[in-house]
Amino acid sequence: MADTRPWAIFLMGPTAAGKTDAAIALHEQQGHELISVDSAMVYRGMNIGSAKPSASELARAPHRLIDIRDPAEPYSAADFREDALREMRQISAAGKVPLLVGGTMLYYKRLVEGVANLPAADPLIRQRLEMIRQEEGVGALHRTLEKVDAVSARRIHPNDPQRLMRALEVYYASGRPMSELWAEQQSETFPWRVMSIALAPEDRRVLHDRIAVRFKTMLAEGLIDEVVALKQHHEIHPDLPAMKSVGYRQVWEYLDGKYRYDELVERGVIATRQLAKRQLTWLRSWPSLTWVDTQRHDSMDKVLKFVRESGA
Repeated sequence: MADTRPWAIFLMGPTAAGKTDAAIALHEQQGHELISVDSAMVYRGMNIGSAKPSASELARAPHRLIDIRDPAEPYSAADFREDALREMRQISAAGKVPLLVGGTMLYYKRLVEGVANLPAADPLIRQRLEMIRQEEGVGALHRTLEKVDAVSARRIHPNDPQRLMRALEVYYASGRPMSELWAEQQSETFPWRVMSIALAPEDRRVLHDRIAVRFKTMLAEGLIDEVVALKQHHEIHPDLPAMKSVGYRQVWEYLDGKYRYDELVERGVIATRQLAKRQLTWLRSWPSLTWVDTQRHDSMDKVLKFVRESGA
């Protein structure tokens, strides 16, 4: 039976890979409607550090799901799924193709796979887990998870404290392993046919150089002043998801006097490179993914060719 679902395009890739430029070109040449898939761009006032498209770029190619939250308000993958599905339905109903662009891989995964019925965040449980992390190290969290949820422990990297704490939080709040709750979720067919494209330079050294240049450019363009303004917001504190974003966390700590300016630059670049590495790890496991080497002079032509040939 022919697949009659409408098309959607996922334009993915690590940070600093050139996704925004490619998305704008697709909008201008193909008429696709853009939806941002970025956990920092959802927040107002976080422009420089999130590499948010400029006002002129947004005028050329409007992005949905940008500037929709105050940084003091948490925004989850479940929130994104609800918002993205609404926007995608509107775009498809108007006869257009939704093009989702960004590097928050968890958002893509939750969008396609759905969201399990997991318990809400519990500040008391999280506080206890944070104390364990501070006193015994992240390895203690992973060892505990191995005992109560071996499936999740195999899936989550031992040095990923946020996801380890969330898995343990779910277990202590519900009395059941998170992997078991996910397994119970009834799988549903995603309402769109998806064409997934990943942009990345084949030579990882090129990506690392781009990341270093971009972080230094962000600082030159006023990233520190941007974080100073956020710190003056009485409801914003460093434990909020927004302030844990790469770049913002390092600048906040610099402003608190934890290290010198040269250390800020080094830490910001290293953290961004680590983010890119995690994004690439996610992408390697993504099904039916078309890779485009952004070092090639004809990379945009290739993206357009793939899209046109698919009919998307």
